[in-house]
Amino acid sequence: MTVTTVTTAVTGAVGTAHTRLEGRDKVTGAARYAGEIPYAELAHGWLVVSTIARGRIRSVESAPVLDMPGVLAVLHHGNAPRVNGDYAGMLGRPDPIVAPFQHDRVPYAGWPVALVVAETSEQAREAAEALVVRYDEEPHDVAFSAGHPGTYTPENSPHMQAETEKGDLEAELAASAAVVDAEYTTPEEHHSPLEPHAAMARWDNGRLEVVDSNQGSMWVADELAKLFSLDPASVRVRSEHVGGAFGSKGVRPHQVCAVMATTVLHRPVRVVLTRRQMFSLVGYRSPTAQRVRLGADADGRLRAFDHQAHCLTSTVHEFVEPSAGVGRVMYDAAAHHTVNRVVPLDVPTPTFMRAPGEAPGSFAVESALDELAEKCGMDPIALRTLNEPDAGPVSGLPFSSRNLLACFQEGARRFGWADRDPRPGLHREGRWLLGTGTAAASFPSGAAPSTAAVTAEADGTFTVRITAADVGTGARTALTQIAADALEVAPERVRMRIADSDFGPAMVAGGSMGTRSWAWAVMAAVSELRERLSLGGGIPPEGITARSNTAEAVGALPSRERHAFGAQFAEVAVDVTTGEVRVRRMLGIFAAGRIVNPLTARSQLVGGMIWGLSMALHEEAFRDKASGGHVGADFAGYHFAANADVPLIEADWVDDPDDDDPVGIKGIGEIGIVGVAAAIANAVWHATGVRHRHLPIRPDRVLLAGAEPGGGRDARSRR
Repeated sequence: MTVTTVTTAVTGAVGTAHTRLEGRDKVTGAARYAGEIPYAELAHGWLVVSTIARGRIRSVESAPVLDMPGVLAVLHHGNAPRVNGDYAGMLGRPDPIVAPFQHDRVPYAGWPVALVVAETSEQAREAAEALVVRYDEEPHDVAFSAGHPGTYTPENSPHMQAETEKGDLEAELAASAAVVDAEYTTPEEHHSPLEPHAAMARWDNGRLEVVDSNQGSMWVADELAKLFSLDPASVRVRSEHVGGAFGSKGVRPHQVCAVMATTVLHRPVRVVLTRRQMFSLVGYRSPTAQRVRLGADADGRLRAFDHQAHCLTSTVHEFVEPSAGVGRVMYDAAAHHTVNRVVPLDVPTPTFMRAPGEAPGSFAVESALDELAEKCGMDPIALRTLNEPDAGPVSGLPFSSRNLLACFQEGARRFGWADRDPRPGLHREGRWLLGTGTAAASFPSGAAPSTAAVTAEADGTFTVRITAADVGTGARTALTQIAADALEVAPERVRMRIADSDFGPAMVAGGSMGTRSWAWAVMAAVSELRERLSLGGGIPPEGITARSNTAEAVGALPSRERHAFGAQFAEVAVDVTTGEVRVRRMLGIFAAGRIVNPLTARSQLVGGMIWGLSMALHEEAFRDKASGGHVGADFAGYHFAANADVPLIEADWVDDPDDDDPVGIKGIGEIGIVGVAAAIANAVWHATGVRHRHLPIRPDRVLLAGAEPGGGRDARSRR
């Protein structure tokens, strides 16, 4: 294996629990978010978004607003600076949402149509709400369905393979002793980070400075440089503390608007999105409609696997929720077919959201596996064990490591699975029916080229600089532990500086690739520094700095199926009188490589599992067909799990060594949510004898399907 070797010495930092380095600052309020940092002469921008779902802007009546107290400017398509909206962004094609005010077209409700800038935030908001925008409205279509006219199969891209196929699917289904053919749906879901999106922009001696809340400062800096045709070296983006992201905090219109406004006004301008605006401007998880067909021999061995997934996208920028990708890694069959299809509508463009593809896809696949186990009269874990593949079912590549069965074995032992009566609807406590369910989880473990610099200071400390992002994951702390181990010093002697684009290119906090990619770069820089220090001599006042770039090493990794795996377990109670579903306990056991910090790792896994519970029982955004906009685009109308909904949740892991990998770290930010919704849905079936194939499992759906055993066999037609 021709990869860069990095020296790692064990000093006790990696693998031990460390509280977050910034924890005290956060709980005392000393850690400031992007919208809280004061600047001299700061002006405030407030976005105005469209109230129609499709059409053209006829007029923006800005004159009365400009006469209001404190108002400095009203930017719109008639006067805003021009940007280079044709450049290829992160996904390889232009995204119109990051080029606002460039034309009079309105492609969906909530599209940015103007920015009001004023001396105070209150003045900007008052003026924005008073601004009159007139439209020429056109008919719109926001109704998602799998059979919608215009549905298409997208082209393959480096990020997503649309369709895979092997074997004769129909023949294998016909020859199967047991067949499952079912449709599953998941609704539109939103990231809802506690910190809203915010950005301040200003020009400083000919250089653009942006203080932002994002998942990758270098990513944002590069995109802004391309949009405004600037020398990349003349753009600096910083994002010190981020209050949650989950895939939503990339390049968004508020950053671009702040740059436009500071360019026009020659003073700092900050733009903060409202909670309602976040429902249309920062992306979301597309609803899905999925059909899964499984065929198996009488003993449960799969002969046919078919997963057809539909999602929506906007009419102006394609984004695919790749739900059909789950089975390409998890289950093999003689005939194997998966396809992602897209429905273009007059809606905002979806985006990455925690475990994109895997979260909704695992609900369908792992529910269908449970249904197959019932048809075959098998234990659900035994069925999965029987169908454990030796290599990638589609790729044919060997697994770098795959310890899924160890997760099921340990989870079953700790959950008490052996005592479970497989028959549904038998265990009851008063008006509550009790049931248990399980599901498998997987998520890719990738790495991306990154750079880092490590400086040996004259005072005996070390400074690490890397454009990492800590979006609440504890990355700053984990990287300090990794650097301390590599340097063979105590963590207290390491200063970690992150989230500054001046530190150079690095992977964004996304795809569960952040800590793995950054750790590789830090370890490589430390290895180079130690070689230089071994030559002897004193350390000058400016220190000695070593730099790394892992592009060549990452590119030299041999082709493997690299994934984290997990087994999810849930126990539920279903109230037969109200239809309420309560989760009583959850357990997740994961195989996630080398665990750097057990404290923050467990927090990440439990956080993902809580979100999976919320996905199963609560989260559901509604779009009004008449207006094209959201109904209840706020925390009152968009319901997610509260503290009272969350039971005892345990997360742990098994040993998962990967001798094929020079870092050994696998991402844990997303694996925790995968499979949870299916485990809960399977537990609801075990409690009631009723299958729920449409999320969320609301009380009304439980009652309409028949909460009592025998009240109904499935809820496939009751939405």
